[in-house]
Amino acid sequence: MSTSFNQELEDRLIRYARIDTTSDERSSSTPSTDLQYDLLNVLVEELTSIGASDVVLTEYGAVLATIPGSVTTEVPTIAFLAHVDTTAAFSGTGVKPIVHRNYDGSDIVLPDDTSVVLSPADLPYLASKIGDDIITASGTTLLGADDKAGVAIVMAMANHLLHNPNIAHGPVRICFTPDEEIGRGVHPNLPKDLKAEFAYTLDGAELGEVVYETFSADKATVRIEGVSAHPGQAKDVLVNALHLAAKIIDTLPHINRTPETASGRQGFIHIYSMSGSAAAAELHFVLRDFELDGLKSHGDLITQVCSTIQATEPRSKIRCEITAQYRNMRYWLENDMRPVERAIAAAKELDIDPFSTPTRGGTDGSRLTELGVPTPNLFTGMQNYHGPLEWISVQDMARATEVCIGLAEGWTRA
Repeated sequence: MSTSFNQELEDRLIRYARIDTTSDERSSSTPSTDLQYDLLNVLVEELTSIGASDVVLTEYGAVLATIPGSVTTEVPTIAFLAHVDTTAAFSGTGVKPIVHRNYDGSDIVLPDDTSVVLSPADLPYLASKIGDDIITASGTTLLGADDKAGVAIVMAMANHLLHNPNIAHGPVRICFTPDEEIGRGVHPNLPKDLKAEFAYTLDGAELGEVVYETFSADKATVRIEGVSAHPGQAKDVLVNALHLAAKIIDTLPHINRTPETASGRQGFIHIYSMSGSAAAAELHFVLRDFELDGLKSHGDLITQVCSTIQATEPRSKIRCEITAQYRNMRYWLENDMRPVERAIAAAKELDIDPFSTPTRGGTDGSRLTELGVPTPNLFTGMQNYHGPLEWISVQDMARATEVCIGLAEGWTRA
């Protein structure tokens, strides 16, 4: 494609990254934080200003819009999605994006915390991006390219299609969701409201990545009630909930069952939050596996460990609740690989080498696919997300935009 999207994508990502959109799993509201409306409302305004149709912000916090088809033949309606929220795992407040133009291959030292260094010696993908324009945060926050890079790509694609009616494409739906990072990005009404036969999430990583296999995911919440007592008079009375919590964590296997010891197709049990006091404590785990029997084994193991620790101290109350989150999109996509095949073909037409490997995570596409809208995930270029070393190549984002435009056009072909 002759059109360069570099400047538009750079401007959009910087603008969006500066808006704090951290989600909060402790909240019961939808979206989970009002912060997310600060970007959702901006996207409504921008979609309206570029001429999109049917622009709406739903009651569950998703932005929807339509790019009308430019052909009269019957073409499937396809959708492109990205999520606006960022993870609470690292600060997303006060993000200061920095563009390292024409990257020269040296270490990138981030100015607000000079101990945070992106080194090509440690990051082989960064070493391959000499000459690209690299965007980072400043060292004390994440960047938020997960998934504001996806938002920027979808917006750039929409803008291009609306201003180039000569490009043949069928109806295209645009969707921006909240709360993906806490597993609540796909509201039960979204598949119906999306009105698309196939969809793509822009939430992937390296150039050429086309994902059609993700983790399946459950959440485990363990609540422990001890027996409170004054520590000076606690002999044979106190049951310390924190001690019981520590025993549960220590009893769970730590090799090949935790994120830091698992790889490839291995799943894991990941404790990511613990809070409480001697009187009561709460543990939060995520359970991940590519296969349902493996996922069930993780849940069964936590349940059994909780029962065992409970038996050692009958005065306590230990409850373990397993909640389903999303399932491996492969279970459905392997029955209809057309959206994957179209994405691979679109990449090849642009001289991009596509590849598909199981991703050790999930996307809104996992849940959407389960609910009847086949939705593989496409690359954006984002790297090292969920922390201060996050970075992205503007040129990778541009290639992703080109793939999306090629996909919109490709679906018009028989």
